[in-house]
Amino acid sequence: MANHKSSEKRIRQTEAKRLQNRYYHKTARNAMKALRNTTDKSAAEALLPKVTAMLDKLAKKNVIHKNKAGNLKGSLQVHVNSL
Repeated sequence: MANHKSSEKRIRQTEAKRLQNRYYHKTARNAMKALRNTTDKSAAEALLPKVTAMLDKLAKKNVIHKNKAGNLKGSLQVHVNSL
C-alpha cells in the first residue's frame, strides 16, 4: 500500500483516468462496430466523421496509438466507400 499522501492521490487519479479511458475506448469500439454493420451509404457517411473524431481524441490522449487510429480510420473509410 502507498506510504505517502502524494502516492495515494496518484493512485486515485490513475484509477479515475483508467475508468474514463475504458469508457471512451469501449464507446469508440461500439461506434466502429455500428458503422461496419451499416449497409446504408448515407447513414454510414453521416456516422463516419463522428467515429473519426472519437478515434482522433483517443489517439491524442494516448489511449490508442496514433498509427492504430490511422489504420482504423482508413479501414472504415474504405468500408464506407465500398457501400
